[in-house]
Amino acid sequence: MTLAARLPYAKLAPKAFKAMLDLSGAVHDRLGARLVDLVFLRVSQINGCAFCIDMHWRDLIRQEVDPRHLNAVAGWREAPFFSERERAALEWAEVVTSIPHGDPSDELFEKLRRLFSEEEIADLGFAISAINGWNLLNVSFRTPLPENP
Repeated sequence: MTLAARLPYAKLAPKAFKAMLDLSGAVHDRLGARLVDLVFLRVSQINGCAFCIDMHWRDLIRQEVDPRHLNAVAGWREAPFFSERERAALEWAEVVTSIPHGDPSDELFEKLRRLFSEEEIADLGFAISAINGWNLLNVSFRTPLPENP
């Protein structure tokens, strides 16, 4: 497999690209950068999107999140570093990302409802949808990691 970029999708579809950027920005504003970037990082790990893993890891480092905590995101269930809300969001993100292989349970949704308002749950859904979209774009078009971030 070659790592050469396939095409510059942002330049070729600037209106759609801007709409995706706007969506990503909107969920950051409402849910908070740390929570959204943790979700973005975890979903990107699941989808194998190196570009997004790198980007959201760097975003979290700029927020002064301990690198040890970030190294544990893939194993968040066994790591003591995450709040109850973060755990619920990470679990929901994993389940929603794997919808082709299963259905988010009512029990899991009720757990989410205890920790988030309905508006926050809707925003979390858009956040998960957005990062899955970004992952699909970047993996399929082989967006390269920047050499100098």
